[in-house]
Amino acid sequence: MTPVAVLFARTDSVYKTLPGCDVWDIERDARLWPGGCPVVAHPPCRAWGRLRQFAKPRDDEKALAPWAVDRIRQFGGVLEHPAESSLWAHCCLPRPGRAPDDFGGWSMAVRQCDFGHRAEKLTWLYVVGLHPDELPQMPPELEPTGCIKPRLYEREHLPIVTKAEREHTPPEFAAWLVDLARRTRVASEVA
Repeated sequence: MTPVAVLFARTDSVYKTLPGCDVWDIERDARLWPGGCPVVAHPPCRAWGRLRQFAKPRDDEKALAPWAVDRIRQFGGVLEHPAESSLWAHCCLPRPGRAPDDFGGWSMAVRQCDFGHRAEKLTWLYVVGLHPDELPQMPPELEPTGCIKPRLYEREHLPIVTKAEREHTPPEFAAWLVDLARRTRVASEVA
């Protein structure tokens, strides 16, 4: 089984229960990861998301996401961030549906509710080392049963999910991301 490094996980992350995952949370400091295997990266997003003007990230926090992009480009894998993250423009990542970048990286949009999250939670993935036709099987589309925050005329009848629910990766999504990362290959590995 190919090991997968999970970078920037929560300390109570579901990834710690998945076989073959080398999980780097705040206590292990992902910046110390030595490399050598595919990556699933969940770098902090509050400095990059739609509400970044209200965020109060640590001084060093914003630099973690571009650092994670570099590791994925080097070792293969997948980065997960909120849809419309400004990280895409900052790192010249291709938006979902666009041609791959110079690293062979491409992006796709997913709804985390299809993987068991109660809210729709639109997410963008940046993938290096895998052709889109080689993705693990996608789950069926599901309707959300909760929302992050009600929007006018859209799902205002759904209950708002808790902060912990917003932050946790659904187990099915975590397993799918690990499977995706395991399938990646970068040029240095095939040479």
